[in-house]
Amino acid sequence: MTPDRFIVMGVSGCGKTSIGMAFASEIGARFIDGDDLHPAANVAKMARGEPLNDDDRAPWLSQVAAQFCQDGGALVIGCSALRRKYRNWLREGAGGQVVFLHLAGTRAVIAERMQARQDHFMPLSLLDSQFAALEPPQSDELSITVNIDQDIAAIVAELVRKTEGMQI
Repeated sequence: MTPDRFIVMGVSGCGKTSIGMAFASEIGARFIDGDDLHPAANVAKMARGEPLNDDDRAPWLSQVAAQFCQDGGALVIGCSALRRKYRNWLREGAGGQVVFLHLAGTRAVIAERMQARQDHFMPLSLLDSQFAALEPPQSDELSITVNIDQDIAAIVAELVRKTEGMQI
């Protein structure tokens, strides 16, 4: 069976929304920005420059996973999913296989992108905590990692190419 459930993951500023939207459009899927599912208290905490803890993340991750159980059809969600235990929570709550699309980049590339974006609640000051928390997907996880030091079209083309031949 070809996968139709994807989480575009990575640290803040890696391009989860822009790449996730483009990838979803390319494969005929719906896109949801996981940031839109955060409780207001989480957004306020991050806006103050405070990293979230597991208690903050648990209800948010449950909300993200629940999206896969709602409408059916192909779905792409942008969600940091930084740690393996978060990806496990997401897999368990999703009711089926999920492919994690890890957008990997250097701190320098991502910091430059974060400085250029407008009106986002996540400050650059939290980037180091994001990298500290990041546990890249391992070989036993259903995932694809791409380097983001290329344009969006090239990243999306690579993701499409690598997911087209996948069987789950």
